[in-house]
Amino acid sequence: MSHVDTVDMTSQAPRYATAGDYVQLMKPRIMMLVVFTGLAGLVSAHGVTGVAINPVMAAIATLAIALGSGAAGAINMWYDADIDAVMKRTSTRPIPSGAVPRGEALAMGLVMSGVSVLLMWMASNVVAAFLLAFSIAYYGWFYTMLLKRRTPQNIVIGGAAGAFPPVIGWAVVTGSAPLDAWLLFAIIFFWTPPHFWALSLLAHGEYKKANVPMLPVTHGAKSTRNHILVYTLLLAPLALAPVFTGLGGVIYGITAALLGVVFVKFAVDVWRSDAGAVPVQPEGAKAAKRMFAFSILYLFVLFAALLVEHGAGLYFNVAGIL
Repeated sequence: MSHVDTVDMTSQAPRYATAGDYVQLMKPRIMMLVVFTGLAGLVSAHGVTGVAINPVMAAIATLAIALGSGAAGAINMWYDADIDAVMKRTSTRPIPSGAVPRGEALAMGLVMSGVSVLLMWMASNVVAAFLLAFSIAYYGWFYTMLLKRRTPQNIVIGGAAGAFPPVIGWAVVTGSAPLDAWLLFAIIFFWTPPHFWALSLLAHGEYKKANVPMLPVTHGAKSTRNHILVYTLLLAPLALAPVFTGLGGVIYGITAALLGVVFVKFAVDVWRSDAGAVPVQPEGAKAAKRMFAFSILYLFVLFAALLVEHGAGLYFNVAGIL
């Protein structure tokens, strides 16, 4: 009997699906971040290399990135429906709520995967199409099916899936993935663990109930707080690396420096707190919430700085001066 067949979610009364339910299957919040960082990679590649791309083809390629993200989200929700049904914050999602049959979610994910990769190939090149296909498989299969339920390092290793969009965007323009593209990958890769671990400190009881081996469940809150601080301390200087390669200019450099200081400050606050304690302590929970909320703003503003510099013609190269 398969993983899907063993799940019983009959306790929830079925309801009719709406268009919004199918949108939710695609994890729209994650999709927006994926599209934004992918677009930042695309625009930065054009700004750095001077390689032109047809605006229509660029729009189609961006749509392909969005569809690919949505496809991976639908596959994730199909496989994790049993976990979602147990956890309070996810129990109202389309599948555990009874709105969308699991088979439909899987079919939707697979079809969207194929369409997104085909669109990317037609609009750009085989390298970008391959990277998109690989990122979908990485999130939908490697992270969701192999890592998430087996190791507390699930977020660390699986975080690579969300780090591919700027590399894909870069490949759309140039057909290649140079160092600058992988620097953007590395920034998202090191950002992901402290971002999700801050959330897991708040929801560790839910993860424990669902038998998901998140770090607070397997190693405790103190170890998780230590890990958050270490990854944030690694991320802050890493985010400045694009200034030294010429990818980031004055605006990006100042933005990355200021954001890094604030992010480290929030990480220190979490490290010094009792976030994740049982029973929940208000001050600790507040510190984790602040860091989680700021982490989203951090990544958005950091990549927005690149978009402004390379998209609005405000780039000034300070690499030579430094």
